Amino acid sequence: MSNKPLISIVDDDESVREATKGLMRAVGFCADAFGNAEDFLKFDRLHSTDCLIADVQMPQMSGLELHRRLVASGFSIPTILITAYPDEGGRERALKAGVIGYLAKPFTTDDLLACINAALGRGAPGPGRDHIST
Repeated sequence: MSNKPLISIVDDDESVREATKGLMRAVGFCADAFGNAEDFLKFDRLHSTDCLIADVQMPQMSGLELHRRLVASGFSIPTILITAYPDEGGRERALKAGVIGYLAKPFTTDDLLACINAALGRGAPGPGRDHIST
C-alpha cells in the first residue's frame, strides 16, 4: 500500500472527473474517480480517502449531501466542493457544513492544490485566493 495521500473525485462530468484524476496522479497523489456519490459510498477504500473532491450539482446526491452523509455516519473526510454554478448562499452552506474549500469551475491547478494541501494539513490557501475558503 502506498503512503501517498488518496484523493477521491466524485463528479458526473466525465471530462472533469478524468482530468482531475490525471492531475492528482501527475502531482504525486493516488487518485480514484467516481461518476456519482453512491459509487463512492461503495468504494472499498472509502475509509482510506484522505481528501474528497466532489461536484456540488449531481443527480441523486449532491456533493454537499455526500459530505453531510459522511459526517452523519461518523466519518468526515476533508472535502473540497467544486461547482460550475457558484453562489454565495451555497458557499456559505458548504462552509458551515465543514467543507475545506468551495471552488468555481474552471479553477486553477494552484487553487485546487492549495485547498488539497489545507485539507491534508500542509498549510492554508494563500492570500488573495478569496474564492477558496478554509
